[in-house]
Amino acid sequence: MGTMTQQQFENFTASSLYCQQCKATMPVRERLLLVLPDKEIFDYLCTGCASSVGQREVTAGEKMMAQARAPRRQRAIPLRTRQH
Repeated sequence: MGTMTQQQFENFTASSLYCQQCKATMPVRERLLLVLPDKEIFDYLCTGCASSVGQREVTAGEKMMAQARAPRRQRAIPLRTRQH
């Protein structure tokens, strides 16, 4: 595998996971569960029954790398008009 392929999968989120309550693969939503000095812990909740079906941890280093790779939005600069 090349470096580009590895970078693509370093940080990802789940869109569906198996739920034991629903007995099926269900869409999930991610909820921030805990913020610690060195990492954040996210909980995956089933959209059918709202039970927890998994967790994901993001370290401070991973978060900084993801922010550095994300495209930055440019702010709109207001134009100044001449006043006569």
